[in-house]
Amino acid sequence: MTTLRIAGGQVLRPDGDVERGDVLVDRDAGDVLAVEAPNETVDAADETLDATDGLVVPGLVNAHTHVAMTLLRGHADDKPLDAWLQEDIWPVEGELTAEDVRAGARLGILEMIRSGTTCFGDMYFFMPEVVAAVDEAGVRARLGYGAITVGNDDEAAREEMRTGLEFAREYDGAADGRVSTAFMPHSLTTVGEEYLREYVPTAREEGIPVHFHANETEEEVDPIVENHGDRPLEYADDVGMLAETSFLAHGVHTDATEHDLLAERGTAVVHCPASNMKLASGMAPVQAMLDRGVTVGLGTDGAASNNDLSMFDEMRDAAMLGKLAADDAAAVDAPTVVEMATQGSAAALGVDAGRIESGATADLAVLDLDAPHLTPRHDLVSHLVYAASASDVRHTVCDGQVLMRDREVLTLDADTVVAEAREHATALLDRAAE
Repeated sequence: MTTLRIAGGQVLRPDGDVERGDVLVDRDAGDVLAVEAPNETVDAADETLDATDGLVVPGLVNAHTHVAMTLLRGHADDKPLDAWLQEDIWPVEGELTAEDVRAGARLGILEMIRSGTTCFGDMYFFMPEVVAAVDEAGVRARLGYGAITVGNDDEAAREEMRTGLEFAREYDGAADGRVSTAFMPHSLTTVGEEYLREYVPTAREEGIPVHFHANETEEEVDPIVENHGDRPLEYADDVGMLAETSFLAHGVHTDATEHDLLAERGTAVVHCPASNMKLASGMAPVQAMLDRGVTVGLGTDGAASNNDLSMFDEMRDAAMLGKLAADDAAAVDAPTVVEMATQGSAAALGVDAGRIESGATADLAVLDLDAPHLTPRHDLVSHLVYAASASDVRHTVCDGQVLMRDREVLTLDADTVVAEAREHATALLDRAAE
């Protein structure tokens, strides 16, 4: 066994308490061995990360994104969702190549490592390329192919659904177990009912989790109510999409009946506040969902609608927007938001992450605390949500392996990743403009 000690800092424990301590990690197993008193048997570790004047936190979990959309960052801003998708995003995505997706995924993962995110959930296209990027970078992810049937004939629609299932079957457990998969029909309005009824039960029978977009805008909700006479999540339940292993993105326009249904089925919701605000989709009733016992995680959505992948920005947005939505300054408080970005997101994805304790997966980050914007240190949990930023992250560790030390990413060549992403983004937009 080889060991790693994160030494000299304070540690955020699963119950939200902060205490001084060293974290001892089994690098071979990728697990936390212990959280010990500072400097206890310090010479026993094979490698040490200096956390002096720092805070050791669980690796942040970005539970919903489209990581390769980093190539479209800043391409089409300040438009509502439907127009943004139909006029700007989908035409460009029609020109995507596998190489583009690999370049965009590497750029997004580089950004996440630098901001202390060690695990993410991703729905997109050319997903084997995302698997390869995850494997190379050393992070953890739950991945799925975003199947869309609208606009396709029957055979093409079935091929979309088969592609989603086949990807989930083939790549689950890839990257030394750091990749898990899911069946990901894009949304309740972009996949036809007949295909949901045929293919979702297959995923269920095979134990494959299901992920989809739902209730993001009123324009998504109204057609389902009109056509089916049910709320969208009642319809989703009718076609078998709600279960303990399911998780949905957004849930902005949900009501009390749907919250009760989510809680009863054990289906998690991934809140994406920045994207919802930028696209003027609305304010998700996060506190109402939490009050009813719904598991709520946190995600950035894609960089084309955010425009970054920082979970620190997302935590602040979640707290601020949650208070406005509830009309209550005490709603969606800092400890709740930190839990959403760690244990809540991990639970939504169904991965063993989001906490620092003996036996937990060794996914963690170390933040510097000596910056002016983190001074004084009255409440470090509050600082994580309202004051900290991606640039405060000093080290990032996933599965017991050091991915970033002293702000230097070790598993990806940052200059090469950035240069290649620029080239692919330019060529992609040039093709789309032809």
